[in-house]
Amino acid sequence: MTTYSLRSASPAKTRADAVVVGVVTGAKGPRLCDAAADISEAYGRRLRPFLSTMGVTGKAGESVKAPTRDGVNAPLLVFVGLGADQADPVAVRRAAGVAARSVPNAASVALALPSDTPELVEAVVEGHRLGGYTFTGYKSRQPDTSAPNDVVVLTGIARRAEAVAALERAEVLADAVALTRDWVNTPPRDCTPPLLAELVRAAHKDVTSGRGAPKVTLEVFDHEQLAEMGCGGILSVGDSSAAPSRLVKLTWAPRGATVHLALVGKGVTFDSGGLTIKPSSSMVNMKGDMAGAASVVAATLAIARLGLPVKVTAFAPMAENMVSGTATRPGDVITMHNGSTVEIANTDAEGRMLLGDALSMAVQDEPDVVVDIATLTGHMQLALGDKVGAVMGTDPEVQSVLAAGAAAGEQHWPMPIPEEMHERVTSSKVADLLQHDWVRWGGGLYASAFLREFTGGLPWAHLDIAGKEMNTGGPYGHVPSGATGFGVTTLVELARSLAEARSKG
Repeated sequence: MTTYSLRSASPAKTRADAVVVGVVTGAKGPRLCDAAADISEAYGRRLRPFLSTMGVTGKAGESVKAPTRDGVNAPLLVFVGLGADQADPVAVRRAAGVAARSVPNAASVALALPSDTPELVEAVVEGHRLGGYTFTGYKSRQPDTSAPNDVVVLTGIARRAEAVAALERAEVLADAVALTRDWVNTPPRDCTPPLLAELVRAAHKDVTSGRGAPKVTLEVFDHEQLAEMGCGGILSVGDSSAAPSRLVKLTWAPRGATVHLALVGKGVTFDSGGLTIKPSSSMVNMKGDMAGAASVVAATLAIARLGLPVKVTAFAPMAENMVSGTATRPGDVITMHNGSTVEIANTDAEGRMLLGDALSMAVQDEPDVVVDIATLTGHMQLALGDKVGAVMGTDPEVQSVLAAGAAAGEQHWPMPIPEEMHERVTSSKVADLLQHDWVRWGGGLYASAFLREFTGGLPWAHLDIAGKEMNTGGPYGHVPSGATGFGVTTLVELARSLAEARSKG
């Protein structure tokens, strides 16, 4: 277990196996960031030609190792690129993540990255922890590399209470993202709806046990209870599987809460497409179709650990979309939790059925804001790629999510819900709503219009994170290959910003 701490020591004088140094791209070429000023002094005039010889440019994502010279106590320097001349938390978070993968075998590491504000301290710790994330539970042989025992952030504000609080906050956020990654990375055989519900139960126990732990209420609804509650949408998906559906509800209701936020996350633990079966190549990463549910659970537990003065009710509907004799058929009509009837046209558009029921439950208590998050449509992945999420809904809430994402270092982009989408969604000749209409254009906008029918007219934002939940390429910044945990920090930041805005208002 790696321990993180703050120290105001000199990067050149500190005793560690390796010192990580941030490099920025200045007008006259690369230069060390201000946090590593005494490293620059130790090298003097030889620094610029040394950096040139080592190929150091300072561009984002760069990592170059070099032995040290006299005047620097650590035996190894690791230069990581910050890119911008004035590094912001986003650049620092990514550089710290690169650094974590660049020093795999050092027992102790010191980080000389921009960290002269609490926000930058948080970015350094969060980025380093998440950049060093690995998922090795299913490896028969563990990798030879190991994480350092001690990581020290070298900062001039090490003794300030707000810097210590920033480190602690970063640890909580990193825990939440890592938890989400663990669940999304878990093979679907070991993460069916009942098993995922048990994983949530275990995580809830870890967070709420012990003196001073936050009080978070956990409720788990099984197949029979969902049927009694009229959750036809969830059951229309899950009844195709031998693993029965679940719905998990978490409630964080601290004294003095100033705002009520409802979170809803799609939890399809594996998506074969049902009778509208997917091509085999499209099933490869479908274990990640429960990333929305994992995100809202992890974010809620993090909000509780941070003690944010905001009431949160989180709903995580869980189902496995399989092919069997009990599978929902195209043409079936399903009655949802709110009494609406839905004609099924495409059993591979199943996520909206889970979310419709869960949104209907979430709005019953009339929260101030409702936010759902889901790996919902390939249309949004085609539109925005694999690093930018889509946000739709009521305008103030969309803007709040965009601002929260920017502060959390995650990219989102606003998308519209054109008026004609309502006509398409209500075009069924036999039911209130049509689940899917097979029109190629605007499928992601159609899905969000469908979800809007279950929000009761409340302030609402929908995050479509399809393609963002899994990184199928190589690692970058603080994001590893495999599960990313995308969306978790945005949700936590949204809760913080809502509470802050309400307290000021």
